[in-house]
Amino acid sequence: MPPEVIGWAASAILLATLIRQIATQLRDRSARGVSRWLFVGQIAASVGFLTYSAMVGDWVFIVTNACILVTAIVGQIVTWRRRRST
Repeated sequence: MPPEVIGWAASAILLATLIRQIATQLRDRSARGVSRWLFVGQIAASVGFLTYSAMVGDWVFIVTNACILVTAIVGQIVTWRRRRST
């Protein structure tokens, strides 16, 4: 099995769990239990990992980290909106 297949499979699993977390947050009308710094740290780490991945030219990690960055931004927006509405 090519290593890329393992990488893409792991990426799909990770992204599925992150998307599920955002869906859970959307259903919960409060942002209780969500650290204010969780998504800030995730965004910063994703930008760093995305930059690194691009520098080494690894497409599995470029795509994965770009998607993780998007989930972090969406998660942050959902959290901000939930906290403002409560």
